[in-house]
Amino acid sequence: MIWIPGGEFVMGTDAADGFPADGEGPPRPVRVDGFYLSAHAVTNADFKAFVEATGYVTEAERFGWSYVFHLFVSEAVKQSVTDVPQSTPWWYVVNGARWDKPEGPGSGIEDRMDHPVVHVSWHDAAAYCSWAGARLPTEAEWEYAARGGLARKTYPWGDLLKEGGEHRCNIWQGKFPVKNNESDGYAGTAPVDAYAPNGHGLYNMAGNVWEWCADWFTPAYHSITAASNPRFDQPTDTRSMRGGSYLCRRSSCNRYRVAARSSNTPDSSSGNCGFRVARSR
Repeated sequence: MIWIPGGEFVMGTDAADGFPADGEGPPRPVRVDGFYLSAHAVTNADFKAFVEATGYVTEAERFGWSYVFHLFVSEAVKQSVTDVPQSTPWWYVVNGARWDKPEGPGSGIEDRMDHPVVHVSWHDAAAYCSWAGARLPTEAEWEYAARGGLARKTYPWGDLLKEGGEHRCNIWQGKFPVKNNESDGYAGTAPVDAYAPNGHGLYNMAGNVWEWCADWFTPAYHSITAASNPRFDQPTDTRSMRGGSYLCRRSSCNRYRVAARSSNTPDSSSGNCGFRVARSR
């Protein structure tokens, strides 16, 4: 855990490459108290320890399926796929996909213990936090930490996506959703400490996997939450997520920017969503 000193920062953005419908702004000064945040996302090894200690069963296991990106589904598993969302046909509903079988039957995590755990719902993440004596970060804490001490920058390291020509995050390069050039080194998840950390020593605050936050989601977030330690606690249909994932791309869905926001229902899981944990003083 890394101590993030409290302070004030400008949260949100009105940049042209943002998504106003997501409620990314208007930008405003926000103050947060100091808190601890894990240097990286919870790993497969971390989650395995949790499951072994508690016998916890994830929602994907109880439902019997989860979403897997189509390029990662084996030919054998594809034969059993019968459900593909019409609006997002790159996601396959894979029976048996779960945190320790990320691509469904026949897959495993033995060579990915230092990768972020995926196929975890918001409820699963909250259960892990309860066991670990931690909690999920608020959106304000997450963004404040992601900025790494920089003011009003696009990414955790500055305004250029490839600073000095160097890849700084795990996102999609190529023709989505059929060809990923993998020029950043990874097609799917990367180790949680891949790439250089930001100014606070935090890894992968952009790309790799989406990270659940404590807040319920509303596009009106910046208009209705407090200026000091903001948190939206009024139940809606979805919970907030931050950071983007390995499927985000510059041409569209560039939500790996520090001010970008997204959401999903709290019982949803997929192969590109994980979490990191926080603690108060």
